[in-house]
Amino acid sequence: MVASVWNLVSGSDSVLYAAPHADVLKSVTRVNQLKDLAQLLDAASKVLPLVVSVSGRVGSETPINCEYSGLRGVIVEQTAEQHFLKHNDAGSWIQDSALMLSMCKEVPWYLDDGTSRVHVVGGRGATGLVLTVGSEVFEESGRSLVRGTLDYLQGLKMLGVKRIERVLPTGTPLTIVGEAVKDDIGSVRIQRPHKGPFYVSDKTIDQLIANLGKWSRLYKFASLGLSLFGVYLVAKHAFQFIMERRRHWELRKRVLAAAAKKAAGQEEGVADLNGKAESGSDNNTNKDRLMPDLCVICLEQEYNSVFVPYVWPYVLLYDMLFALDKLSTMSKTD
Repeated sequence: MVASVWNLVSGSDSVLYAAPHADVLKSVTRVNQLKDLAQLLDAASKVLPLVVSVSGRVGSETPINCEYSGLRGVIVEQTAEQHFLKHNDAGSWIQDSALMLSMCKEVPWYLDDGTSRVHVVGGRGATGLVLTVGSEVFEESGRSLVRGTLDYLQGLKMLGVKRIERVLPTGTPLTIVGEAVKDDIGSVRIQRPHKGPFYVSDKTIDQLIANLGKWSRLYKFASLGLSLFGVYLVAKHAFQFIMERRRHWELRKRVLAAAAKKAAGQEEGVADLNGKAESGSDNNTNKDRLMPDLCVICLEQEYNSVFVPYVWPYVLLYDMLFALDKLSTMSKTD
């Protein structure tokens, strides 16, 4: 339990990732025009890596023509889900789906702000990238008698295939935060830095900082709440442990005291037995003195009865038989 509580308390620190990211975004170099990026990169070549923020519109020399929506994009993601009804154990039909196809295509693309362009590498895996749903088509399954019979025997009813096409269209305005580098031919590109943020978003840099700051404050409150809750659980567990140890110690003390009292009574019973043996006293009385009527639970008070779980059914059976015998005796007497 202590380990799980410690994981809860220490895990709350991991939600504070937004705070350093917001600070890093505040410190990145903002490039207002892409034509200035090459000169800035040459001047800052000694302090690599150079993390910058650039804005522009998406473009590509070889855009992808979407199959269903007709849009032209640089990143296209297609998924196909088979929807069907299946028989459950209760005998009713419930709807379910299974993923049939998931693929993504990406072509070389760039940002263009009218003054210059900068190529983007690895934008598909960047944080904040949201693809637009270009099309969502549902294709009903064919009504073949043989296929329908086979599916029914398997407990299935095919409904159709749902195809979703998500795309990053050309001409979309984006803001990208990443490392600016030059390739072998002198072209400037933006890529994921070895350490640092890599964002591709339709929001401005100021909006990104504001959003991360808001989440950072929320995570701080959540972290404080989880820490307090973890401290409460640790304190509760420690208190229960101390109280349990205290009860064990008190019970042991009572048992030792009762044992000492019992031993003293036995010694007194033996002395009485020796004295009464000479005067011809009754042996049963001496036996009772040797075996005092003490409760086997507390060893202090005289017992009236002791509940033994495994004997209780036999006691009930004995009482029932005794009652039946008494009823039969009463009937004979009448």
